[in-house]
Amino acid sequence: MFDFWIDEQSGAARSGSLTLPHGTVETPVFMPVGTQATVRTLSPADLKAVGAQIVVANTYHLHVRPGEDVIAQLGGLHKFMAWERPLLTDSGGFQVFSLEGFRKVDEDGVEFQSHVDGGRRKLTPERAIEIQWTLGSDIAMAFDHVIPGGADEATARDALERTLRWLERCKKRHSELAEGAHVGPSARRHEGALVSRADVPTGNQTLWPIVQGGTLPALRTECLERIMELGPWTGIAIGGLSVGEPKDKMYQTIDVLEARLPPTLPRYLMGVGFPADLVAAVERGVDLFDCVAPTRGGRNGSAFTPEGTLNIRNVAYRTDDSPLDPSCDCETCTTYSRGYLRHLFVAGELLGLRLLSLHNVRYLIRLAAEMRAAIQRGGDTFTVWADDWRRRYQHTGVA
Repeated sequence: MFDFWIDEQSGAARSGSLTLPHGTVETPVFMPVGTQATVRTLSPADLKAVGAQIVVANTYHLHVRPGEDVIAQLGGLHKFMAWERPLLTDSGGFQVFSLEGFRKVDEDGVEFQSHVDGGRRKLTPERAIEIQWTLGSDIAMAFDHVIPGGADEATARDALERTLRWLERCKKRHSELAEGAHVGPSARRHEGALVSRADVPTGNQTLWPIVQGGTLPALRTECLERIMELGPWTGIAIGGLSVGEPKDKMYQTIDVLEARLPPTLPRYLMGVGFPADLVAAVERGVDLFDCVAPTRGGRNGSAFTPEGTLNIRNVAYRTDDSPLDPSCDCETCTTYSRGYLRHLFVAGELLGLRLLSLHNVRYLIRLAAEMRAAIQRGGDTFTVWADDWRRRYQHTGVA
């Protein structure tokens, strides 16, 4: 398990296959985000229908509610959310960035004020790994310190050093658990029982590190080199992008890393999910992506199409009987008209949120499949495909 092999390459773009305990994932791949063990408005059957291969869930949110111990007693995260395909769990590091007003960072970890009940919770590298081990995801992410885009060098250096120190602690704890150590007392107890992942029949788990360093090339390169010294690893993630920095800085950062990343490891660009960004990142050798953009946009009436982003609330669609996207094979596009979809949003009907979210997730999964097919034709076919795609797609940034 955790094997990765490259089927074909076109320039820096790669198509590959990643073997995980709950199935094989073909790359490039978009991973829908199920933060609280659900991709908003979509059921597991919906996700399977649109071709989702792997879903991302969040350690911090599931720890706060319902608690990893509850999920363990109900059979582990796969069984809990009725998703038997692969799962990746983020460590909670992004919440260090996104919940800035509700947390305090120190060397030991991060103390959060719960957004659910206002209580204080301490998330350390060890706890982040224990929670993910208890959840039973296929891929666990190291606990990192995420900072805003455009942070100065001193701030980026401080977060980088802390991320590396935390990575050593994550790796040590993950190795101990893999060798049979007990998770120990959970943050909460149920009937006095201690929770152990040994009770959860979900197979093995691998740990992936996260490269930080802001948009400073020297720091990113140094972070990658020091991470590789702590290996071996079965995959690697690029974090701390799409957090407020200009697009050109994000692309430049990926360019710097692409030339130095081990070619044998799958590469995961965290939190990136707009179509133009996926194409640009695959062009730069990235394999996996996740983002809330397709479902968040769908809930707000924004739809991805081959010609760009469409706002279904626009009055121009009031009597439009054409499909949302004539090229799409999802339930939304093969069943309903733009006029009907606009009506759902204007009327405040929940069905509209589901239908646009379903389409947007399908759009990104189809986009990844199209990129894979272009790469597999070999030569410079991906560059030709990408240039043609960009001529047709005018991304507006609406989400």
